[in-house]
Amino acid sequence: MTAISTQSPAPGPARGPVRRTERALAPDLARGTMLLFIALANAAVFAFGNQPGAEASPHGWERPFNLVMFVFVHARAYPMFAVMFGYGLVQLTRRQDAAGTGPGAARSVLLKRNAWLVAFGLVHAALLNFGDFLGAYGIVGILFTLLLLRRGERVQRVVLWLWGGMTVYVAVVAAMAGYRAANSGAGSAGVPTGDVDSLSAPDYAASVADRLGEWPIHTLTVLPFIVIVWLGAWAARRGVLEDPARHRRLLIRTAVIGLGVAFAGGAPIGLVSAGFVHVDDATTDAFLTLYEVSGQFGGPGYVALFGLLALRLSKGRSGSRPKLPVAALAALGQRSLSGYLCQSLAWVLLLSPFALALGERTGSPTLTACLSAILIWLATVAGAYALQRRSLPGPAEKLLRRLTYGPR
Repeated sequence: MTAISTQSPAPGPARGPVRRTERALAPDLARGTMLLFIALANAAVFAFGNQPGAEASPHGWERPFNLVMFVFVHARAYPMFAVMFGYGLVQLTRRQDAAGTGPGAARSVLLKRNAWLVAFGLVHAALLNFGDFLGAYGIVGILFTLLLLRRGERVQRVVLWLWGGMTVYVAVVAAMAGYRAANSGAGSAGVPTGDVDSLSAPDYAASVADRLGEWPIHTLTVLPFIVIVWLGAWAARRGVLEDPARHRRLLIRTAVIGLGVAFAGGAPIGLVSAGFVHVDDATTDAFLTLYEVSGQFGGPGYVALFGLLALRLSKGRSGSRPKLPVAALAALGQRSLSGYLCQSLAWVLLLSPFALALGERTGSPTLTACLSAILIWLATVAGAYALQRRSLPGPAEKLLRRLTYGPR
């Protein structure tokens, strides 16, 4: 079992960012693929101007589409990136330790990098997307570095107990939701939505002002995902994704349990949103609570699934290059920050009421959001692969590395 060194070697200068030869396939493949889910979720929010972003009166194909979004995408995709963020914190620390830079170098690099992520998040939120996660990642990264990163194994195991407690909590919420559904009559309640002022602003300047007020509140609401980040760090200490063959049983159990909880927890509210189930307001609220608390299990579940997929792809291909689709997805995963920011720019241009407003003009916000998400994601995959062929980083990654490590 590998772990972060707590000894203090002779300090040296901090080494630079991760090299291509040091990358594992699973994290990059996961990030590149799951950016499609992020695109589908955010495009829907922009198209409808509210959260979670779904047609209130779906017809035809929109009904199963709503169900799929609540079961597999909404509140289930972003936790995977939180797991990978925690994984990356430990990987960065381990690289600094292996270079003999001393524990202070890793701490300094992490604090600087996460402070810049907060700045990136503020700019991203002000200019493009109130639902920014970069600022929250930066804050959580700073807290984790200061409070948890170098703690011993006994402290690190606390996260497993926390997840065990959350599993019990989800089971209780599910039982309460089931009891509510069994003892309520039919109704016509829809999925509660929360309007977002910046998404209905009459002009860009007004949207910026609205987002500057929305971003701090949104960031505070997602800070509790430090527990998800912590789980990713725990997995990184054991090299789960670097050696998926050794951890195959753990990955299978995590994928089955994590995705099972996430998918089952999202199904009731998905059925309501699709119009397949008709319940009263109280039952809908219970379904919504279950959907929210179960979504975090999608994070470790999806990560484990991609770990198993990477293991399958690597069999019999030692030393050979991955096929084009895998290489292109991994290339986007290596440039996920640039891909994420590119998506936000696209939603402002394509879906904002003061810009092209395609959702309103086409008369089908669901179709517009779906097609926009797929096309923009494909464009970022192609762009990332083109950069990969030239051994170039994404523009956002290049800037963040320059600010973190200096001109190297």
